[in-house]
Amino acid sequence: MRMLAVARNTFREAVRDKVLYVLLLFAATAIFGSKALGWISIGQDIKIIKDISLAAVSVFGVLIAIFVGTNLVYKEIDKRTIYTILCRPMHRWEFILGKYLGLAALLAVTTAVMATVAALYVVMLGGTLDLIFFQAVLLIYWQLLLVTALAVLLSAVTSPILGAIIVFSTYIVGHATTIFTDLPPHFDEAASRYVLLAIYYVVPNLSNFDIRAEAANGVPVASGYVLWALAYGTVYTAVLLIVASLAFQEKDV
Repeated sequence: MRMLAVARNTFREAVRDKVLYVLLLFAATAIFGSKALGWISIGQDIKIIKDISLAAVSVFGVLIAIFVGTNLVYKEIDKRTIYTILCRPMHRWEFILGKYLGLAALLAVTTAVMATVAALYVVMLGGTLDLIFFQAVLLIYWQLLLVTALAVLLSAVTSPILGAIIVFSTYIVGHATTIFTDLPPHFDEAASRYVLLAIYYVVPNLSNFDIRAEAANGVPVASGYVLWALAYGTVYTAVLLIVASLAFQEKDV
């Protein structure tokens, strides 16, 4: 109940954040503007609209997680409201998880809104929606949950600006982790190879959650792969939240 109270308060605060609505407006603009790019490829407009719409859900969802998530704990410390909360019978890990659940709920609402707008737009233009489209949305949301956990961790240990840079960089690198394993032969004996391999195993492989191409082309994806991606995201998110709780437990506030 204590965590839920923190989660409800976090959700209410985030809903009142003007940045949220600016990002949602840009997401809607990207979705509706995808029709212009669809005109370039004759007969491929629906595919392009689906692809761009899902990309907008992912990118603007991550931006919401970054701008809101990296301020969650830092704002409480900066305004000194953290002392009012922690003086009550509440464990610090409950506070961290409550903040995370509040932002997760916000992302669930915003992802559902953006996906609904995209789906209605596709149908309105004469396209069809397959199961793979909704599987893609689910994996995007699971990716956002992982990114949010990282944002909460960094919010507890660093400033919002530095945290936002790290989270966004992780999002970019996480979608390109395969380049760290597909190295040219002359890297075989180089020390940098081991550094890049270490990055590959430490940075979350966010490309596991990217099935936009399949969704755009209506290509089915095995349910086993979707379940594996969900399990991968759940484990990684749990680890990040445990680290965030331990880090905040040791933080001098």
